[in-house]
This record gives sequence, C-alpha cells and structure tokens, in this order.
Amino acid sequence: MSRINIIGAGLAGCEAAWNAASAGIEVTLIEMKPVKRSPAHTSDDFAELVCSNSLKASRIETSAGLLKEEMRRLGSLTVACAEKTAVDAGGALAVDRKKFSALVTQKIKENPLITVEHREVTEISPKEDEIWIVATGPLTSEPFAEYLKERLGGGLSFFDAAAPIVEAASIDMEKVFFAARYGRGGDDYLNCPMNKEQYEEFWNELVHAERAELEAFDKESFRVYEGCMPVEVMASRGIDTLRFGPLKPKGLTDPRTGHRPWANLQLRREDADATMFNLVGFQTNLKFGEQKRVFGMIPGLENAEFVRYGVMHRNTFIKSPELLDADFSLRTDKRIYFAGQMTGVEGYMESAASGIIAGINAARAVKGLEPMKLPPETMTGALSAYISSADTKDFQPMGAAMGLLPELGSRIRDKKARYAAYSERALQAMEETLAQYR
Repeated sequence: MSRINIIGAGLAGCEAAWNAASAGIEVTLIEMKPVKRSPAHTSDDFAELVCSNSLKASRIETSAGLLKEEMRRLGSLTVACAEKTAVDAGGALAVDRKKFSALVTQKIKENPLITVEHREVTEISPKEDEIWIVATGPLTSEPFAEYLKERLGGGLSFFDAAAPIVEAASIDMEKVFFAARYGRGGDDYLNCPMNKEQYEEFWNELVHAERAELEAFDKESFRVYEGCMPVEVMASRGIDTLRFGPLKPKGLTDPRTGHRPWANLQLRREDADATMFNLVGFQTNLKFGEQKRVFGMIPGLENAEFVRYGVMHRNTFIKSPELLDADFSLRTDKRIYFAGQMTGVEGYMESAASGIIAGINAARAVKGLEPMKLPPETMTGALSAYISSADTKDFQPMGAAMGLLPELGSRIRDKKARYAAYSERALQAMEETLAQYR
C-alpha cells in the first residue's frame, strides 16, 4: 500500500491527513467544497466550526483539557492552530473561527505530501495499494450517506443545532456586564442577567414560539441529541430547566444589584476583536423572525443585530461498535478507516482526536506495521474503546468524560484531586505508549 485517500477536510480529515503526512506518507485529501456544500457550511476553508467556536475547557484536570493535552503529544494540528487563534474565554479554549479555519487550511495546503482535490465522492472502491479514510462528518452528502448505509447495513441519525451570533455594537452595554463564572479567567464573557419576572416572561414566549419546518424526510427520522439540544426543546421540559442549564446564574454576581441573577445568559466572543458574540448554549430551531423577537426579550439584546441565526441540521453516524476496531479501521475491510463524528465521538476535539488516530494507524498500515493501541487510561484510548466496544442496543455519540476512564486504584473523595489523579495517570500512560512506537 502506498497512498492514503481521505474524504472530508473537516477537523478529523485534516488531522488524519496531517498525521499521515507527518509519518512520510503521501496523502490525497478530497473535499467537496466549494463544488458542493451542506446547508450548514458557509466557508470554503477546511476545519470549519459550524456550531460553536469553543473547544471546551483547557485545564488538564478536566476531561476536555486532558484530551487536548494528549492530542498535543500525539502531534495535533488543530490544537496548535487553535492556540494561535484563541480568543478570551475564561477557562476554555475558544477561537476566532475564521482565523482558525484559515490557518488549518494554510498548513494543509503548504504540506508537500498532501494533495487537495475538490470534488464530491459518492462511493469508494479501494485498490490493493490504497487506504481510504472516511471523514465526511455528520453532514455527509446524501448520495455518499446512502452508499455507506447500503454498504454498512444501515445507519443512525440525530439532529444538531447551532447557536445565533450577534454584533457586539448592537448589545446594550448598560444592561450587561463582563465576568467569568466563579471568577475563572478574566472578564471573558458578557452576561445578560434576568430577574424572576423577566425570565418567566421569556420562558413563556420561548416555549410557545414558532419553530422552523423540517423537511419531510427529516421529520420521519427526527431525534434530538441530548448533548446539543435546541434551547426551546430544553425549555419545554419545565420552567426551571434552563436555570440549571445554559441560563444558570451560579458563580455570577450582577454588579448593579450585588446579588446573583435569577437567570443569566452568557455571550462568548466569536472573534479576536470582539466584534461578534455567540449566545452560549442557545442552539435553536426557531424561525429567524421568532429568534429575533424572543431572544430580544433578554436584557441587553433588545436591539441586537444577528450576524447569524441559529440553524438545525441532521447529523449521521454509523453503528461503530459493530463495524470498527479501536484503530478506527473497518473490521470487514482493513483498507478503510473512519474518523470524526460519523464514528460516534461527539465534539470538535473528540472528532479531531479520532482523525489523529486514524491517520497514524493508516500510515502504519501503509508501512506494514501493527496499529498503535492507546491504553484505556488515556482519554483518547477510552474514546477509541467506546466507539469499538460500546453497547450497540442504543449507541449514542459520546464526548470526552472522566467516567470513560478505568477507576483509580484508590478512592479519592475530593473531585478536583480525583480528576487530577486521572489526568496524571493518563498522561503517564500516553508517554509510555508513545515511547513504544517511536
């Protein structure tokens, strides 16, 4: 085998291409944009962040922070680009999404071992000297998704939603305040505090607001994913649900009252110059006019100008535990690998991490080497184990979580200390594993 073909230049595809090329293997990266794009994509750049610009927590004592540190040690392209295009976000790593995607695109196109082709792939027939990595993501084109369903014996789908973005200049700064929850980081978020009356009026309008109509096909398979639920669906579960979710006021004090708000919406910088902010946790499928009307009831957003309204789109993933090994290769054809959210990992960095593993192992296969196996004590190894061995009865996407890791040898009651111990063990296991394969 002499060449690796990768379909899809999202986070996973770019990581797969970068890591395979880093191993000295020639790669063809096939991306259907700008020839064709999904309804959710707006940019021609690679690694486009559709839903949010946050890559979650940075501290290694968190599951998200641990995953990113493991990715750094594995040679991640996206983590390096994210750190160079970061915007202030308290304890999280958030990026200027345009600069981030542009930098990833630049790095990929400058790599002499990576050839980029712009075309749609509708099926694959691997030759004996080829390896293919399918990294088409949750927004796989319908023809290719149908091909995969036929080849793999069916598929699953759920719905994902993106949050709105507003112009900073249109926010009423007299009604909002800068602060990070619990004082972590600087004054990285804009906070829109609500009293009880304001919140209940907003909640009532939200649950009765008109939602966008789904296509007939989408209606038949409609299934909301819990990890990225539209705010109106969450609100319909009870009047206080949002106050324990995206509108939780914990860790914040309104400087005008000296008290904690009844409910609070946080806005996060969308770009480095802070000219745009996204509504954190406000993924939605409301009609655009309803978004402007209902979200305009939130203090500070009465006259907000929307740069982008929230949208909802169908995501597709395969029954990976029945189909894939932990190296992300197809059990029935070792010339084919999968990477990204299509495998059942959930989240930007989780998708990118799967691309790293697929790229590394595809390159090892080209060289006739055994696949690299990461231990389950690492977050990356735990996610690899999940997609290849989870219960298939009700297989659901999974993001990085400390609960995926094997229990510690001793019981540590303090949560912070326990998570620190998990992280220390994981990074030690990662270093020991990498030493074996160097």
